[in-house]
Amino acid sequence: MISIKSEEEIKIMREAGRILATALRGIEKIVKPGITTLELDMAAEALVLSQGAKPAFKGHEGFPYSLCASINENIVHGYPSKYVLKDGDIIGLDLGVLYKGYYSDMAITVPVGKVSFEAKRLINVTKKSLRLGIKKVKPGNTIGDIGNTIQRLVESQGFGVVRSLCGHGIGKELHEDPKIPNFGKRRGGETLKEGMVICIEPMVTAGDYNLKKSVDGYGLATKDNSLSAHFEHTIAVTKFGARILTEL
Repeated sequence: MISIKSEEEIKIMREAGRILATALRGIEKIVKPGITTLELDMAAEALVLSQGAKPAFKGHEGFPYSLCASINENIVHGYPSKYVLKDGDIIGLDLGVLYKGYYSDMAITVPVGKVSFEAKRLINVTKKSLRLGIKKVKPGNTIGDIGNTIQRLVESQGFGVVRSLCGHGIGKELHEDPKIPNFGKRRGGETLKEGMVICIEPMVTAGDYNLKKSVDGYGLATKDNSLSAHFEHTIAVTKFGARILTEL
């Protein structure tokens, strides 16, 4: 069942989104060769707690950390560890917060030091696909309009769109209806309505879009070990179009 949020609920979710964006941008600034993903997790948790929110992922379905840190071919749900980031890596940082009973969710992919041209292009295309998908968010458009827009850009650049994972609704639960695929047909799926709050999160691969379990046994990685990138925003559907709740 898709829940419609009131203006007051969206206001609280905007506060949660601002807290989340502040924390994630703080983590982005300390990503560099020589730091461990466990150190990034500890910093993320401290930044969230210092702003009066709680880490949304810690304890969710058994996940023991606050931050998902997914490196190179690992696309989502990567376990923070003693892995030391090195020059040329790319890392997906996925973080969520719980604030006044409401969730917010956001992800970015960050280059570590000097990365390859292909890695930069993958990151830029994934980020752009999110931006274009968000432009389709307005009452009367459909979830298929969002997915189709993302898919067409990504595939036109020779990259793959992950099929087995998708975005989602969000609110009092971290994952709510509806599902938001990053592929699809125009005019397909549920119609967007004012008051819906959704997470759009393109997950893009440099090679085959099929996935496998990561080495850590929890996350997911590309089956062919190609690079992957992931971006996400929490967005409210308003009568004027999209309102990004997770931006500063």
